[in-house]
Amino acid sequence: MNSTPRKEAEVRRMLELARPEVPADLVPRAARRGGRLLRRRRVAHRFLWALLVVAVVVFTVWASTTHPWSPPPTLTTPPLEGW
Repeated sequence: MNSTPRKEAEVRRMLELARPEVPADLVPRAARRGGRLLRRRRVAHRFLWALLVVAVVVFTVWASTTHPWSPPPTLTTPPLEGW
């Protein structure tokens, strides 16, 4: 039940067939598409880095104005005992 010879025969049949025609402008089209993809990726990376910087600045400004690390002020006074 070894299918290796069957697969090898199928590959040999595929290699013996006539090869399809390749378009003459394939290389320039592929180069243009690759350039577009690289530009899009570069723009996306710059946008994400800018978004990260803006988020850090906004968080820093928020933290410096609200002081979230300090305890909130008490709204009631403690009971007076021992007067």
